[in-house]
Amino acid sequence: MTNVLYIGNKLNSKRSNLASISVLGPLLEQEGFKLFYASTYNNKVRRMLDMLWSCIQYRKHIDVVLIDTYSTQNFYYAFLVSLLCRSLKHKYVLSLNGGNLPSRLNYNPRLCSILFKPASHLVSPSVYLKEAFASYGYNHVTYIPNSLQLEHYPYQEKSFDTIRLLWVRSFSEIYNPSLAVHVLKRLQDAGYDSELCMVGPDTGDGSFQATKMLAEDSNVTVRFTGKLPKAEWLALAADYNVFINTTNFDNMPVSVIEAMALGLPIVSTNVGGMPYLIQNGKTGFLLPTDDAVAFERAIIKMVLDVDRTQEMAARARAMVEGFDWELVKRKWFAVLDM
Repeated sequence: MTNVLYIGNKLNSKRSNLASISVLGPLLEQEGFKLFYASTYNNKVRRMLDMLWSCIQYRKHIDVVLIDTYSTQNFYYAFLVSLLCRSLKHKYVLSLNGGNLPSRLNYNPRLCSILFKPASHLVSPSVYLKEAFASYGYNHVTYIPNSLQLEHYPYQEKSFDTIRLLWVRSFSEIYNPSLAVHVLKRLQDAGYDSELCMVGPDTGDGSFQATKMLAEDSNVTVRFTGKLPKAEWLALAADYNVFINTTNFDNMPVSVIEAMALGLPIVSTNVGGMPYLIQNGKTGFLLPTDDAVAFERAIIKMVLDVDRTQEMAARARAMVEGFDWELVKRKWFAVLDM
């Protein structure tokens, strides 16, 4: 099997959810790949230096470098590592994780060309990003969806005696957590027995405190759990019956795929890769960004037509069964064995 240096944010931080490096890496190891990792440092400068040093340190022991690539500041980690890989004549594969990467292609075409064109493969977890990259002339993109081990996701048909909303994401401005509170407020003001649980870490950009303050000012009670291990939030999901995704930018969020696998009906903003994951009215609802009224109406529609809602949830589960690791892993074998 192939020896892989996996470059990404392998952090154990209260301010971030697990990155793909911490999910995909162990799965590849289970299949016999030899993995080296960088980096675990929370300090950004130390992390960057460790990533670069690891390329040099393991240069005689690796066959390929796999690099998680994001659209924001972490874009430059991938860029610098790719330059070093080319200098050392390492093959490198870029795993495209940033839902806003199309904007990066538009605003930084030269840097993107230097990073993306020499890559052995570009791997996209969504058809959305694959098509976006193709529109800029990058035709060597392989679609490999974010995967699940489905045996860990028991399907549960939901009832709707009350409305129990679940939100799972990092508290960050781009994910618009305040919208969830506005939706809860509208439902309660309309006389619906409803509650909201928000699961995720405080990224430190002020969104968490702003969301808590909004809940207090709106006189609604929101359950904030903080960051939870995956097993804990999956168990928690059994107590809720609607999953809301309020983000302003997105790609192919694992949390939404996981909710679909569990049988939670989905109400999401219609951004980025979401229409490639959810068929509006068939496997969930897709709505305009920052529109609490639209969210309220969609949720009420779910509650008033339980049979249709349960049919949507069942179709969503059937769709994400195609993301099971046992099916997806062979696509990674083809990319990494090269």
